[in-house]
Amino acid sequence: MTKSRLDDAALDLLFHDAHTAHRYLDMVVSVDEVERIWASVRWAPSTMNVQPLRLVIAESAEARAAVLEHLSGSNHDKAAAAPILAVVCADTAFHDTLDRLVPHIENARDIFSDDARRERTAREQTWLQSGYLILGLRGAGLGCGPMLGYDAAGLDNTFLAGTSLVSVMVLTIGVPDPDGYRPRQQRLDPHEVMLRR
Repeated sequence: MTKSRLDDAALDLLFHDAHTAHRYLDMVVSVDEVERIWASVRWAPSTMNVQPLRLVIAESAEARAAVLEHLSGSNHDKAAAAPILAVVCADTAFHDTLDRLVPHIENARDIFSDDARRERTAREQTWLQSGYLILGLRGAGLGCGPMLGYDAAGLDNTFLAGTSLVSVMVLTIGVPDPDGYRPRQQRLDPHEVMLRR
């Protein structure tokens, strides 16, 4: 069966006209909507079908404050004004779900018995899943601002203590304010990336 393809308008929404959101319109975005988006993008591929991404939504005033205290400068201000403030985490105990996710692989959990390998895989696959999430948010007409400029060790100690989660990025989500976009930055040309041998 031949698969249909996205039209130009959809590609514009996802890529050509999309920007990192730095400001958001004063519009409510529900966590339920983000959950519905994830329900779709979760079907995208990952290595061995591992699913380590955890999206910790800072809903309460206390939770938002606990995240914001580890951001500084413009990142702090942008995150404080975002309708949804989330921490994208890698679950280093993702292997506990493998009996359900890959039932055809006997003793799949044991493949990740080495702590260093398991954490590396959790982080790598969380980055992959984060890309899918960003595209899903854009596809739903939302914007997001991924942030790496934060004190990861401090946030993990105060916000994720006692869990198997480690933070990968802070993510703001909302309806983007088009007036808050920065000028489009350059990207590498295809011939610089597609290296034929």
